[in-house]
Amino acid sequence: MSRLGILFACALAASLGAQSLTDRFKEVRGPWELQLERGDASTVRRGVEALLGREGLTVNPSDYNDMHALAALRSLAARACVAEGSWEEAVLHLQKAQAAAEENLATAEPLLAKTRAEHEAKLQEFRNAMDKQAPRLKELDEAPGLTQEQMKLRQQLRIFMDEQKAAIAHSERALKDIDGILERLRQTKVNTTKAAEDWKAFLDREKAEIAEAGGTARFVAGKVEQVKADDARPQQERLAYARRLQKLDPANKDATRLVNTLLGKDEPAEPARPKARKKKAAPKK
Repeated sequence: MSRLGILFACALAASLGAQSLTDRFKEVRGPWELQLERGDASTVRRGVEALLGREGLTVNPSDYNDMHALAALRSLAARACVAEGSWEEAVLHLQKAQAAAEENLATAEPLLAKTRAEHEAKLQEFRNAMDKQAPRLKELDEAPGLTQEQMKLRQQLRIFMDEQKAAIAHSERALKDIDGILERLRQTKVNTTKAAEDWKAFLDREKAEIAEAGGTARFVAGKVEQVKADDARPQQERLAYARRLQKLDPANKDATRLVNTLLGKDEPAEPARPKARKKKAAPKK
């Protein structure tokens, strides 16, 4: 990654002004996703962690939108760590995402339950008011030859009923929104918990495989050959695993070559060896 690209990612996270974390995440998510697709995981990680370092510790726990964005940012940081081969750090970010999701749900559920109860009470109130006035409006609608005052009353009742219908529609939408928010927060908790557990288990299996292989160097040498041969897998998965192997054993040149190949980088040419100088013939006496 060029220095310009690194500066761009950091500046993007730093130049978003006094926005909420939710708004900031919406602005940076697209560019960071694109960079991940291009294999520029380290730059994304630095950008996400810089934003988390400034804003992650000051999020209001009662703001379920910002808390949801916090969990999403942690998950994105974990993806960047996975893509660059830093899987231990990925697990830490996933565990923090899980903690944020759990806290968010625990805080939001009682707050939204109170709001839900208020809307349900209002719905009953609106419906009772409509039920009370409906017979009178029906009577006026069916009566022939209304007086001026009766026509005025009928118009007022019609306006009143329309207002109650609009209020009912508003509360019904609010209840639907609350259900959607809670479902989203519950799903985020489930997803982050599963991701954290799965990656922790994956690392444990990796440690066991390294021990079984007789050490990191042997483990990496064998896995490099597997990644080379497994060209049916998506390139981003192969690149992430190749980078993991490179991190485990930086001395393994095959792992480094595999990473470069998957990134589309040309192998550096072997330096030309200087030609041996021919010995000059000894002068004849």
